[in-house]
Amino acid sequence: MSDLLTVESLIALVTLTSLEIVLGIDNIVFIAILTGKLDPATQGKARTIGLGLAMGMRILLLLGISWIMKLTTPLFHVLEHAISGKDLILIVGGLFLLAKSTYEIHERIEGHEHADTAKKAAASFASVIVQIMLLDIVFSLDSVITAVGMSNQIPIMIAAVMIAVGVMMAFSGPVSHFVMRHPTIKMLALSFLLLIGVMLIADGMGHHIAKGYIYFAMGFSLFVEMLNLRAQKVSKVAPSGTPGH
Repeated sequence: MSDLLTVESLIALVTLTSLEIVLGIDNIVFIAILTGKLDPATQGKARTIGLGLAMGMRILLLLGISWIMKLTTPLFHVLEHAISGKDLILIVGGLFLLAKSTYEIHERIEGHEHADTAKKAAASFASVIVQIMLLDIVFSLDSVITAVGMSNQIPIMIAAVMIAVGVMMAFSGPVSHFVMRHPTIKMLALSFLLLIGVMLIADGMGHHIAKGYIYFAMGFSLFVEMLNLRAQKVSKVAPSGTPGH
C-alpha cells in the first residue's frame, strides 16, 4: 500500500488519467452519434450504460494482463506482416467504424434519419448498447495496452480508468447535446470516426500513425467549424444594412 502513496505513483496516476481521457475522446464521439438516434428520454441512460461498459471492459482487461500480452503473439502472416490477435481486433473494429460512419453519413444526406423512429425505438436501444460494447472492446484494448506500457501497478491503472470515465460521464451529456444541435458538427464527428477507423486498420496492418497527428487534424477541423458557426450566428443577428424602402 505504501508503494502507491509516493510522488512517482501520483505522477503516474495523473499521467494515465490524462491519457485515458484523451483516448476516450473518440469513444465519447461514437457514443454521442449512436445515442443521438434514441428517444431523448433514454439518451442519458444509454450514455451512462455505454461509459459504464467502457470502464468495466478496461478494468477487466487490466486484470487480465497476461491474456492481453498473448494477443500480441503473431497468429499468421499477410504480405510478410505478422498479424496478431490485437491486430485482428483493431482491423475488425476499424472496418466496423468505417461501415457505421458511412451508413450514418448516407442516412443524413438522403434524409432518412428520422424515418420510423417510434417503431424502431426499443430495438434501437438494445442495438445501440451492443454497438457501444463492441467498439468499447477496441477502444479499451488500445488504451489498456498503452497504459500497461507506462505503468506496472494495476491499482493505479484501475484508479486512472475510473477517474477518466467519471470525467467522460460528466462531459458526455453536453458533448452529445452540442453535436445533435448542430448538423454540421455531427457530420464532422462522423468524418472523425472515419478517420479513426482508417487509423485502426492501418495500425492493425503494422503501419502505426501517431495519434497526435490525428487529434491535431480533428482539433483544427473543429476549430474551423466553430469559426463557421460563430460567423453564421453573427450574420443572423447583424442588421442587413439594406433600407426597408
